[in-house]
Amino acid sequence: MSNSGKVWDIREAYKKQRANTWTRSPSKGFWFGGATPSASNVIQTVNMDSTGNATDFGDLSRAAVRNVANSSSVRGVVAFGGTSDTTIHYNDLKSGGNTSSFGDLSAARDYMMSHGGVETRVTFSGGSTPGPEASSNVIDVVSPQTTGNAVDFGDCTVARNAGSGGGNETRGVCFGGYLYPSNVDSNVIDFVNFASFGNASDFGDLSSAQIYNNGVGGKVRAFNMGGNNYPGNTSQIDFVTIATTGNGADFGDLTFTDHNNYAGGSCENKIKALVGGGTPVTNTISFITQATAGNSSDFGDLTTAIRENNSGATSNNHSGITDENMIQRPSVTYMPGSGRGFTNAGTTTGGSGGSINTIEMIFVPTLGNALDFGDLTLARQLPGSTNSVTRSCVAGGETPSAQTNTIDSYEMQSLGNASDFGDLTVTRRSFPGGGTNGARGTFNGGNTPSVSDVIDYITIASVGNATDFGNLTEARDAPATLSSPTRTLSGGGGTPSRVVTIDYITTASTGNATDFGDITVARNQLAPVSSTTRGVWIAGYTPSRSDVMDYVTIASTGNATDFGDLAQARAAGAGISNNIRGVYAGGEVPGTDTDQIEFITIATTGGSSDFGNLVTAKQYVTGTCDGNSGLQS
Repeated sequence: MSNSGKVWDIREAYKKQRANTWTRSPSKGFWFGGATPSASNVIQTVNMDSTGNATDFGDLSRAAVRNVANSSSVRGVVAFGGTSDTTIHYNDLKSGGNTSSFGDLSAARDYMMSHGGVETRVTFSGGSTPGPEASSNVIDVVSPQTTGNAVDFGDCTVARNAGSGGGNETRGVCFGGYLYPSNVDSNVIDFVNFASFGNASDFGDLSSAQIYNNGVGGKVRAFNMGGNNYPGNTSQIDFVTIATTGNGADFGDLTFTDHNNYAGGSCENKIKALVGGGTPVTNTISFITQATAGNSSDFGDLTTAIRENNSGATSNNHSGITDENMIQRPSVTYMPGSGRGFTNAGTTTGGSGGSINTIEMIFVPTLGNALDFGDLTLARQLPGSTNSVTRSCVAGGETPSAQTNTIDSYEMQSLGNASDFGDLTVTRRSFPGGGTNGARGTFNGGNTPSVSDVIDYITIASVGNATDFGNLTEARDAPATLSSPTRTLSGGGGTPSRVVTIDYITTASTGNATDFGDITVARNQLAPVSSTTRGVWIAGYTPSRSDVMDYVTIASTGNATDFGDLAQARAAGAGISNNIRGVYAGGEVPGTDTDQIEFITIATTGGSSDFGNLVTAKQYVTGTCDGNSGLQS
């Protein structure tokens, strides 16, 4: 059978992964600042899947040189150099734009290096300390999914500055550097294991002592490309096999000599390794193919000629990012009910306004980051949502100007925007919780802005306005609603004081809700996930942010039981689930929104584990899934 015209062929994808040639598309490389020779604030990007010139991506908050850049698959993190301060900034690698404050290094340092990073940890290593100047052995680490100050990871084997490095998903290596104040160039290669904090260990030696060099990781190999081996420069490219230890071996040469000293930065995407800029100031970009020894070739040009930024480049698909952390690949044929999950609407400004219309998609059975799906007809936050196996419906919420009764719908089989479905019986916001049995969707509670006990329903397959179903046992806003094929339960919420109430309805009928029992801790803006037999409520406000998860058996009545703890206390995130796995996406952590996604296995008990990241950090967001428990037969 021909594979022509398909999105991708599974067998071919498997072969590429086995050969370490599978890569995210598009793979983008980024350069952050540098010297022109004056300090620059320009962020530049290239498409690494092909060759060609860079384009402008945004700006650093201020001009800076000798920066160190790292990244997760969606967020770039840069520690500023050249001014001996502690500033760390970040930006969104998908949407572009200027950087924002992330936090601070543990100490001010210049000429820093990096051992590289993985999706959840990136490092800033060594450097020179300000007055009296000396080399540092400090390795700082931050988690790119969140914001905050760097913490201690361990120490380099030798205190040094002006080296470079990179790694893969397990190890990071650091090449060369300058031993100050002894004024000696170093040939040291050391490594760290990203899975655990600790000091670096000796790996081996470069072919010559080098500073101002260009280091990158790779899927299998790491590369040191050129540098200064005083009193001259070297064009030699050394490589090491990351999983082993040993000395650098000859790979080839940089064919553009300006890269050999004070280059503008290097990055890689598991297939290529790029180095851009150099001394004197140049805009040239060269590349090597990681799997094949040889000299570098011309790639294209930077938008701005730069130098003195050897560790100031990164990519959204470097070798520290595993395939399961990549944006999820679409299957050849979408199967309804296979586990597409969605986050709908929300706010990206800490709840102070700024409603958004974004729909993002994950695939619940596998780990990975979200991708952009489309847009709702209205920007809103605090809506309710329900779905059938093919259609999601998003109702109510708060728009930038007012509350709304609008119900939107979109088809889950293809990327695209929502369309108008109809209206709720009552305009309301604050998560009018959504239940479903596949044919019928319900919206439960909310506020108008007075708290509401209204339950109304829609027939999901037919556009039109909602109809009155009955009333909750207690008027409240922001309950969390989940379903089995026969029952819909609403747990917690605010009256406005927070409550422990759980009540239930039989989804296929109409009438008022019946008391079910109590959740373990009174809270609102909690998130629901469920299987056909068990419902779990996650996090919420108590009024402080909570990490509580508790569960019930849906077919019976009674009080909830402790399930375990969410990895990070938060509230106002989205609950998404199929019949096996429950996912908590986004939400509010102290002082900011988060893009973090966690998951649990519903049939067990225990803490949550990392799933991936949303495209955009957000809260006041709601979730749906084409395989949720209300749709199971």
